[in-house]
Amino acid sequence: MNTIQLRQELIHRISRIEDLDFLNAIKTILDYNKKESFIELTADQEKELLVASKEAKKGNVISQSEMDRKVEEWLSEK
Repeated sequence: MNTIQLRQELIHRISRIEDLDFLNAIKTILDYNKKESFIELTADQEKELLVASKEAKKGNVISQSEMDRKVEEWLSEK
């Protein structure tokens, strides 16, 4: 059974459940899975984030709108 088939099977089976406690238990499992997600970083990515954090603490930041403008300029140069 592939991912799509399994997802469809689960949706079908869950749609027939009428026990509210059981549905809440399933919701708890799904909510827990959502909270535990994380991104695994490489050593280089961790280093870049540390550098960026230090720069931000020094006040070396720009606004999102300014960054968007710079990206637009960069993209239009190509």
